[in-house]
Amino acid sequence: MRGPRRPDLAARLKGRARALRTLLDGREALLDAIRQANASLDPAKVAGWLTHEAAGWVAADCWAVIARDSNDLLAVLAEEGLASGAGSSLWSVANWVMRNGVEFTAADLAADGHSEPGAAGSALGFPLICRGRTIGVLAAVDPVPSKTPPAIPPSLLLAIRGLLEPCAIALDNAISLQKAETLSVMDDLTRLYNSRYLNLVLRRETKRASRNGRPVSLLFLDLDGFKQVNDTWGHLCGSKALVETAAVIKACARETDVVARFGGDEFSLILPDTGREGAMSVAARIQERIRSAVFLAADGLSVHLTVSIGVATLPDVAASAEELLRAADVAMYRVKASGKDGIYFATTT
Repeated sequence: MRGPRRPDLAARLKGRARALRTLLDGREALLDAIRQANASLDPAKVAGWLTHEAAGWVAADCWAVIARDSNDLLAVLAEEGLASGAGSSLWSVANWVMRNGVEFTAADLAADGHSEPGAAGSALGFPLICRGRTIGVLAAVDPVPSKTPPAIPPSLLLAIRGLLEPCAIALDNAISLQKAETLSVMDDLTRLYNSRYLNLVLRRETKRASRNGRPVSLLFLDLDGFKQVNDTWGHLCGSKALVETAAVIKACARETDVVARFGGDEFSLILPDTGREGAMSVAARIQERIRSAVFLAADGLSVHLTVSIGVATLPDVAASAEELLRAADVAMYRVKASGKDGIYFATTT
């Protein structure tokens, strides 16, 4: 025998409205929101606290916080109950609120002309507004349509807005800090890591490799004759070619590898837990893909490049980060001296 059917989202909100307003309208609720939202500088933790808190306001199959991450891309920072088929519904709410900067309710997203294909069910959306900007969305989606759009009484809406404001400020501060930290280790042009971060990771990985008795390899790459690209088509095209090159190199690496732009047209890869054979295999893959790529095709050009690659492995030819970097650099210049477009593995001699 079936149990009683659960009220739809609109009915659940209506039943909770008075108690929820009393809960959120108090001074203690606001102070607690300020304390909790500012307890961490991790955007995911700030968003996680808010999502968990909202899930206690009114029951819904999914509550989530969506905001622009450190890469300025809209992303789900935290969620509770997000099912695999609910993505379209959630993104429909998030995109609408981000565009319009006001609250959103829907009895059935499938009947909403602004929803994405596949969106369905009832929904709530609240903008997270900081310094006059909508920096994110607190959203609830429920797979069962409501008979009427969920109604938020004006007094309850004011209480929710008052509570969300300090949360939005805390989240924006956390995202801004994360973005600043990311930019400090990223190359502005290629969005690869920069040499500063490369050196930090290289020191860490060489110490870890020495301690655990595991190898770590370093690839040092230099594009051959890249100056001709700048001289022939200008520095703007040269910069675009570097961005395209970075994408090719990154596509050859594993998730555990660290890919960096060392400077100019020089790149470097740290390959943890990788010995000579594995490192040479990665180098050969990069060499072949760069050799076969057509650069600047979007600009109507057909530019072909080659690369000189030096490879060094700890403990084979080095015992420290500095020695490993020096060995890979020397190996790369051996390739340059012998005609370019090649790979050389560093030796101890």
